[in-house]
Amino acid sequence: MEIIISSNTSKPIYEQITSQVKALIMSGELKSGDAIPSMRFLAKTIHVSVITVQKAYEDLQRDGFIETTVGRGSFVSSQNKDFIKEEKQKEIEKHLQIVTQLAIENGISFERIVSLLDIFYTKDN
Repeated sequence: MEIIISSNTSKPIYEQITSQVKALIMSGELKSGDAIPSMRFLAKTIHVSVITVQKAYEDLQRDGFIETTVGRGSFVSSQNKDFIKEEKQKEIEKHLQIVTQLAIENGISFERIVSLLDIFYTKDN
């Protein structure tokens, strides 16, 4: 698991860690049951405070992405499938909102958008 911290952003370090771990889980690179590095190991690896990593892990646990067991470590949650599905749906909705706005601005009919969506949806299935 590779986490890259940028100092060229206003985003706090713990949020950078959180968003990158979420992305790894949602992309399938990290799967249910996979171990994630200990807080101390990750902190040492990316040269940040253990408290910063702890805050990120707490957020990930609160959001259902990881489970932490004292003495065993932290693992990708096996109960996050519904949450991931919901997150993916939000992402799709964001893209559809952009498509809708572009269609309206360019005079493309609703029927044409539905037709295109039908083509793309059935093309890969």
